[in-house]
Amino acid sequence: MRITPITSLQNPRLKDLVRLQKRPYRDERGVIVVEGYREVKRMLDNARRPIALFFSPSFYQGENEPEIVRRCAEAGAELFECSAEAFQKVAYRDRPEGLIALTPQVHRRLDEVQPPDRPLVLVAEAIEKPGNLGSLLRSADAAGVHAVIVCDRCTDIHNPNVVRSSIGTLFSVPVVEATSEEALAWLRARGIRILAATPHAEREYTACDMTQGIALVVGTEKFGLSDRWMSEADERVRIPMLGQIDSLNVAAATTLLLYEAVRQRRAADHLKTKCS
Repeated sequence: MRITPITSLQNPRLKDLVRLQKRPYRDERGVIVVEGYREVKRMLDNARRPIALFFSPSFYQGENEPEIVRRCAEAGAELFECSAEAFQKVAYRDRPEGLIALTPQVHRRLDEVQPPDRPLVLVAEAIEKPGNLGSLLRSADAAGVHAVIVCDRCTDIHNPNVVRSSIGTLFSVPVVEATSEEALAWLRARGIRILAATPHAEREYTACDMTQGIALVVGTEKFGLSDRWMSEADERVRIPMLGQIDSLNVAAATTLLLYEAVRQRRAADHLKTKCS
């Protein structure tokens, strides 16, 4: 393996990596900054090509990091071994783990997504905080969601905080950016029922049939879903609020909704197997 050492804080590659923390520069270069052991591992496990890897053994948390370095090298990444001081300069986290990779951005189109029968789709409209969007992706991966459609985005899906809060599941779930109009047309063309989550619905989410092909649509806590999604929804559902607050954090609410879909689908599949 060819490894380039970096010790100077004035190193041009180090300065370039610092600039990549800002979205305009990331978009110009078309790359994502991936920091952390689990995040880089998921990037590799999902066949995303590393362009470069900056690493510093001073911050390793365990014994598996050298394997990540080897895998990045085999995938053709440039390798840069940083001193502790140099790595601290470029680390986005308060507690670095000694690994930062660069990988190309991937921009999927809706027509590239081929959902199976009875798909489970998550539509996230105008999510503002990168941490919330990352948490949505993490729950979507855990629940086996077939696609996440980010509509009318307010945050950059390639933000390092999205990668971090998703724990790398940005790479394991098909994520598509689209306008609400494009998403609605795509869902309608495939006969996918639209379930809008809103505190103002009469029907509780557990009373709704989620065993068929559905798209769960969520918005921000502050403004909720737009009138367009509310009017186009086949059904509106709510999570009961028994205390003083009138809504949950969007990531928490989405997790409840997705796992109700998982529960219903597993129960239906079990019943089908039992009866056959």
